[in-house]
Amino acid sequence: MSLFHLILVALVQGITEFLPISSSAHLILAPMVTGQPDQGPMIDMAVHVGTLFAVLLAFRKEVAEAFFGFFHLLRGRTDRWDARLALFLIVGTIPVIIVGLIFSKLDIMDWMRDSSRALTIIGWTTLIFGILLYIADKFTAQTRELKEITMKDTILVGLAQAVALIPGTSRSGITMTAGRFLGLDRTSAARFSMLMAIPTIIAAGALGTKDIIDSGNMQLGADALIAAVLSFIAALIAIKLFMRWIASASMTPFVIYRLALGVILLWIAYT
Repeated sequence: MSLFHLILVALVQGITEFLPISSSAHLILAPMVTGQPDQGPMIDMAVHVGTLFAVLLAFRKEVAEAFFGFFHLLRGRTDRWDARLALFLIVGTIPVIIVGLIFSKLDIMDWMRDSSRALTIIGWTTLIFGILLYIADKFTAQTRELKEITMKDTILVGLAQAVALIPGTSRSGITMTAGRFLGLDRTSAARFSMLMAIPTIIAAGALGTKDIIDSGNMQLGADALIAAVLSFIAALIAIKLFMRWIASASMTPFVIYRLALGVILLWIAYT
């Protein structure tokens, strides 16, 4: 891959992964717009791993809580917040792993990424889930904080995260939407969404790393490393700016972007 292509993919992933606008959709659309060849699933995975390290650094306090909480969980200490947080992150990841394995076995992801139908799928999901994000953000009571999350909340957000395997849905967008519908304030919904990304990306990243090693393609490995580093930098900046934004403002700008993009994609797809 050319350096330009690597930079493009890394910036697209890093900027969009934790914003409610769908990184997977933008990774599919980027080569269509620029005329570059599709970067392939291994580079996609590499930039996801880069964003993983960004969220680990940005939320190191909560990550440390969940890490040590896991050992308290093994001792049955669910009366502790850190143990419950570890449990919630594990349980919330189960649906996306199950659905992801099913999609992989049935080649559903490749089917959805096919250029003949990708624009239509992304257009509708971008539009529909953008509207749901607006409704959740504007018209539901949001007073609960992160430590008030329950197992029921976790299961519902986890199921929502599994839906995000459909391109254009946005993993961060739909989990924040679910959190807002469940009454979480913006910051808490965003924090839980980003924390739930950690085990999901770890599982997907482990599979992607194995594929790179098995391929024996060292150039691909070098490209993946460059892409991961660049996406890490872009994601860390995006997380900091996004969290600062939602502390005092709404999700409306992201909704407007989604609606505009969805309309444009559907217009292209149906004309």
